[in-house]
Amino acid sequence: MDGVLNVYKEAGYTSHDVVASLRKILNMKKIGHTGTLDPDAVGVLPVCLGNATRLCDLLTDEKKEYIAVMRLGISTDTQDMSGRILSDNTEALRSLTDKEIKDTISRFTGEIEQIPPMYSALKVGGKKLYELAREGVEVERKARKITIEEIEVLDIPDEELVSLHNSFDEKTGRINELGLHKVVKMRVVCSKGTYIRTLCHDIGNALKCGGCMQHLERSKVGRFGVEDAYTLDEIRTLKEEDGLSNIIVPVDIILDKYPPVHVKNEGMKLLRNGNKLPPELIGEYDPERSNGGFKPGAVYRIYGDDGSFYGIFDYHSVRKCFSPVKMFMPE
Repeated sequence: MDGVLNVYKEAGYTSHDVVASLRKILNMKKIGHTGTLDPDAVGVLPVCLGNATRLCDLLTDEKKEYIAVMRLGISTDTQDMSGRILSDNTEALRSLTDKEIKDTISRFTGEIEQIPPMYSALKVGGKKLYELAREGVEVERKARKITIEEIEVLDIPDEELVSLHNSFDEKTGRINELGLHKVVKMRVVCSKGTYIRTLCHDIGNALKCGGCMQHLERSKVGRFGVEDAYTLDEIRTLKEEDGLSNIIVPVDIILDKYPPVHVKNEGMKLLRNGNKLPPELIGEYDPERSNGGFKPGAVYRIYGDDGSFYGIFDYHSVRKCFSPVKMFMPE
């Protein structure tokens, strides 16, 4: 069973929990996910099966789309609502207009720098940051460049202030009386390595009122959208009904941006051994997708003479050969 499953990760599961559950459901060990989602977050989690696990790094690099709900007027140590309250700044919200909020959010586009949160799986000195944070240790983190391709405010409730929480007590670190906070729903399209929690935190700081993430759904990873994602229970049912093949996306379809070429029968031994291939061993190909010939440095999907997909190769014009980039040998 080789290919990619578009899993809808539900709240309460870690990404590793999803993989562990799928190993039991599918009765297979070779499974890997393509980008961690926080336990409280939901949404698209492409999972690679069998030889498709070699795709994990490629899919991790794909741009992602999120639907996030940000709460302004409050900040926490985890930068989301699961953490300890650090500040509750209702008064700063009273003078903020929706236009000021939208204008500030719109400035968080393009290439920006982001400091990873302490509550993250990044490692420092061989230890994960969230492990250090739980021990009360905070370490310096270097800012990293990320890209926010699009950020769009979807909704700010009509009410000037929305009652969502009780006010903060600095002594106990808890909330007591009624507090009022602004809620903003937004869509974010971004590069890998982006922390939406931190984006909410940074927007709150820019507005001088504090902010944190209240809810997060990953709605898209590359070609995989939330509308085509399946929960673990749905996958379990499909497995019992022998319907899994209908939702597993084959490896070569994932890589369909690369033009396909077919190897002649006399080149099959070289192909099976993962060797370089001279162009004279290439038979069928689409001249239009290959721009009339093989482009130097271009990547191609390589198929055997029987139609089986073997991998992606790039073409070297000087050496006049196709060299393997990633192999997906049929079993």
